[in-house]
Order: sequence, then C-alpha cells, then structure tokens
Amino acid sequence: MAYITPESENTNGNPWDVCLGEFIDSCVSYSPDKVFIEIAGQEISYDQIQQYSRRAASMFESLGIGHGDRVCLYLPNCAEFLYAWFGLSRIGAIAVPVNTAYKTAETAYILNDAEASAVVGHVDMLDSLSEAVGFCGSVKHCLIVDPSRENHKTDEPEGWIDFISRLELSDTNPTDVNILPSDISMLVYTSGTTGNPKGVQVTHKMYVAAGQGFAYWTKATEKDRFFTCLPYFHANAQYYSTMGALAARATLIVSDRFSASAFWDQVRNAEATVVNFIGMMMPVLLKQDRRDSDADNTVRLFYGSPAFDPDFLSEFQNRFGTDIIVGFGMTETCYGTIEAIGESRRPNSSGSARRHPDHKFSNQISIVDTDGKALPTGSIGEIIIKNPALMTGYWRNPEQTSLALRDGWLYTGDLGRMDDDGYLYFVDRKKDVIRRRGENISSQEVEDVIKRHPYVLDCAVIAVPSELGEDDVKAYILPKAENGVTPENVIYWCAEHLAYFKVPRYIEMRTELPRTPSLRVRKDVLRSEKRDLLSGCFDLDQSGIDIRS
Repeated sequence: MAYITPESENTNGNPWDVCLGEFIDSCVSYSPDKVFIEIAGQEISYDQIQQYSRRAASMFESLGIGHGDRVCLYLPNCAEFLYAWFGLSRIGAIAVPVNTAYKTAETAYILNDAEASAVVGHVDMLDSLSEAVGFCGSVKHCLIVDPSRENHKTDEPEGWIDFISRLELSDTNPTDVNILPSDISMLVYTSGTTGNPKGVQVTHKMYVAAGQGFAYWTKATEKDRFFTCLPYFHANAQYYSTMGALAARATLIVSDRFSASAFWDQVRNAEATVVNFIGMMMPVLLKQDRRDSDADNTVRLFYGSPAFDPDFLSEFQNRFGTDIIVGFGMTETCYGTIEAIGESRRPNSSGSARRHPDHKFSNQISIVDTDGKALPTGSIGEIIIKNPALMTGYWRNPEQTSLALRDGWLYTGDLGRMDDDGYLYFVDRKKDVIRRRGENISSQEVEDVIKRHPYVLDCAVIAVPSELGEDDVKAYILPKAENGVTPENVIYWCAEHLAYFKVPRYIEMRTELPRTPSLRVRKDVLRSEKRDLLSGCFDLDQSGIDIRS
C-alpha cells in the first residue's frame, strides 16, 4: 500500500517516525505531476506543493526565522496556508494558525502566548490582525497574502511584505536543518471552552502518523478524491484531509466553509469519494428538504464524530447512498478510536482503538477512576489514551500539561465506557455531566434526543442551579425555521424519549449559538453570557405540564 513510508527513508524502521518535509518528498516522488489539491480556484500538483514549500522555507530563512521560531497564520483556506506550514516545518520553525473569526483581543492573546516572530495575514482580514500586532512586541515581520495584486510588482503595503512575490523570488534550496520527528511542527490552539486557549504542541510524527492512519482506516487509494469544508486552523483538516490525501497519493478538494444548501452540489462538482464531517453537519444535512438527486453522488464514505443513533445513521446512509464511520479523537492526539468499514455496527459506539498499518505502532485506550486506576468493563470513567502520536504538551503551560499527560498517558477529560471487545462509548465531557436529584445526566444524551426532533436544527444542554440543591437541566434550542418548534414541543418530545429526570426544566429559544472553530457549541459562553441564566426562559415547573402522567 502506498501510504507506508519506506523504512529506508528513516533510520529507526518506524514509518511514522519521520519529519514532515521528508514525508512530503516521499509522497511527491510517486506522482509529481498529479493534482494534489484544488483550493480557492487553484489546482496545485504534488510537485508544486513540494517546490513552493521549499521556496517558503527559503523565504522565511531570509527573514531570520529559524528552528523553534513561531509564525502565526491568519489565513482562510488557501494554498498559501500550506506553503507556509510546510515551509516552516522544513526549517524546524513552528506554524501557529489563528481562527480568522477572532477579534483583536483574541488574536493578540495567541500572538503573545506564542511569542510570534512573524505573522502571515490575508488581505481581506487585516484589520483585526494589524491591530493585534500592535499589542505584541515579539512580531518582527508582517507578510500579506493578496492574490488580487496584479503581478505583485507594485509597492507593498506599508509595513507589510508581499508573501506571494517573495515566494516567487525565493529559491528551492533552503538550508539543510537538523530536525527531529519529535520536534513541534505546529501549535494548534484549542477552542478555550475552559478558559484561555491552550497551544497543543503537534509534532512532525503526529502529522505523518495521522496521514498514514487515515488512509488506512478509509481504505483510500490514489484514485480517491478527498473533500473538506473545514477550516485549516482546525486540526481535522490538517490531520485527516490533508495528511490523509498525501499518504494515499490522492487528491484533496477544499471548500472555504460549510453550507448546507450548497454542500451536495459542491461534493458532486468535486466528484468526491471521501468526506470529513464534524458533529452538527450531518443532522443539518439530513434536515434539508429531500431531493430526487440526494443519492446522486460519488461519495463512498463519510468520516467524523460523534457517534450517532443507529436510526439516524441508517436514514442518512439510505437517503444519500453512502457509508459512514465515526470515531473519537482530539487535537491532543490523532489516534483515539474508530469504526472499521463494513464491520457490524455497535449502536452508539465510537469504535475501537485506531491502528496504524505498521504493527509496531501501539495504541491503547483505557477507562480510569479519579485516581487513575483502571475500571472494570462497562464502568464509566475518564478516557485515557497512550500511543506514539500524543502531543508533547501544552505550549508553556506546565500546569495543564501535567494534568493531561501522566505516565505516558493522555487524560482526555472525557467520560466513557468500554465493552468486552474494547469498543468505546462516549458519555460526556467531565465538566458537562449534570447532577440532578441524585442522578447523573449526560448532557450529550439529552442533546442527541433533542436534535432528532424534526424541527430542531441544533441545541446545547447545560447545568443550571436548582433551588433544591445540585442542578437543573437547561436546553438552548436553535429551530430549523422560525416558529418551527415551541418549548412545549421540545418538552413532550423529550418526555417521550427520556426518563423524566433527564427532561430539561428550562428551555431558551435562540437564533444562533456561539461556536468554537470546530463548530462545537461554546457552553462556557452560554454559562457566562448573563448573570441570571433562568431569566426569560420557559420553565417546565411553572407550565402546568405533567411529564410523569
């Protein structure tokens, strides 16, 4: 299979234990003229991605950027993101992608925390970035990506270096730098749902292992056409879509954003065969109006998370004529669990431990108690993971690193259970479990039920204080259409599918929900956006509805 890097290309016999530049070069050697990526109206071959990443390495070197230096990328989905990321990796420098929705203060936090030496920003997004740079004393160079500048021969904007023209003028022979597979290739800042974002230190070998694994799990070949509409500042598009396409010697088609109404037309035009998704995308797609052309597509496989109800999966697969596998993973490791293509589905399971195509790669999953002791099969506890593709820690955050990495294990902060065959069942984030009248309630379980309501587009469930002590349950509802669903509708729906103590007491209807870069709902924002979380809500206890009758 093409996605195993030949052992002759690394010194220790582990095909994942190589640097990103080496891995890219080995992938290019198979079909240099083949289109690697279609992005922002461009078709870029394997050979071009190699040459331009080398040019980018030389360009950054000419600016004095070297091993260990950090460069922030404030870019939409564009080829220049890849040139910068791969180029920086070739000289041992570190790319730091920034969510392009961030405002000045949020961006400044990332620049300062990373102590960025340089920034690369897109012309359409410079206002917030320019202002943020003013609050960061470490930035020495500002580079602008402006595809609209004709021939890039006019004067550069004051204070900015034209990225594209400098790239074209740079040579393809950067200095041969001693880089280790364990060196950091990128700092991927987490969404910050528990405070300020933390910079996950992603190593070269994590990216290589992710690509080799994803090609293996999806049974991808050079004939596949991967599709993603997820942002490049998010690990999913990096780990799986980009590295997976490289490992399979396939072609990757990148859209700039997810649009439910445009999605299937984009997929058909791309002739996509493998599509990555994240949580909210699938329910939203299923709730679009039916079309005769729903199954008229080339997609053989969807991959993403979280696990879905079997009825939902069956309906989606039958309607759109495609297969789905789900998994459990996180930025801190690209290896969690995954379902195997064609295996008998375990309802609501996220599959078993991901395997690398090389048998020497060991990936272990365990469920432990609060003291870190392994729990019996079927018991609910914290999910921990151990493998060669774990982050090396959080950037300059020893306290959080020591909590997350212990004795070679990654403590995920997620609760789950495992069955006798090693299949994982995600329960909830530890901090999102609701304690109500002596019962533990998974917020995700309640959310999954509400999302199945035909007129609910999305929702979020949190704990709120109860006058009886412990918690009550509050649900934020995003309707499919205006006036499409009422709080009473939601209550009756929940009462039909949930034990009475899990039915939300409070309902708040919303026109939007705050989200992370990976489109998860930011529950920390919901918890803190107003002092009285119960004001203006529907209250079941005051409604006269009896859900126990």
